[in-house]
Amino acid sequence: MKSKLKLISWVLAIALVLVSIIPVRIAIASYQQPVPQAIFVLGSASERMKFAAKFWQSHQNLDIWISDFAWNLDANRRIFLQSGVPDQKLHLDGRATDTVTNFTTLVEEFAGRDLQNIYLITSDYHMRRSRVIATVVLGSQGIVVTPLAVPSSGEEPESLLRVLRDAGRSLLWIVTNRTGASFNPKLRSHFQ
Repeated sequence: MKSKLKLISWVLAIALVLVSIIPVRIAIASYQQPVPQAIFVLGSASERMKFAAKFWQSHQNLDIWISDFAWNLDANRRIFLQSGVPDQKLHLDGRATDTVTNFTTLVEEFAGRDLQNIYLITSDYHMRRSRVIATVVLGSQGIVVTPLAVPSSGEEPESLLRVLRDAGRSLLWIVTNRTGASFNPKLRSHFQ
């Protein structure tokens, strides 16, 4: 029993140290790169893609990363191409199974390209949870987000319970490199 408590204490202590480093890494990234270097769009809504394509028109030097379900990627590509965004500016990723994995599947790519500040585009009702996840996952790698909310009609902001659940899953990812997505019975086919 004592060894389990000791192990839990060590895990919690390590998690606390890791979490306390995040604000410092975000502050450094904001100072070093105050202007976003890329656009990151969370998928599953064509309105987000259209918003991002229009936004890109005034930020044509930026590449666009889209994280969505694999089956949505072709439709997303068409939206951007129809809006005049060249294919070489698009980076489509279909590995995500939920909002947390939108971030965890691309964080290494962002860090590998030395991106320290990115625009985050998602729906207004989804922004609070997305920013919390981004703060933990991207912030742990020294990447800050500049949020751009896409207006939605009639959607209620996501519950605090969902925000806290995904904050916990993001912390789990920092400690174990796993998000817990495999526990979702709706997604079992993705992990078998």
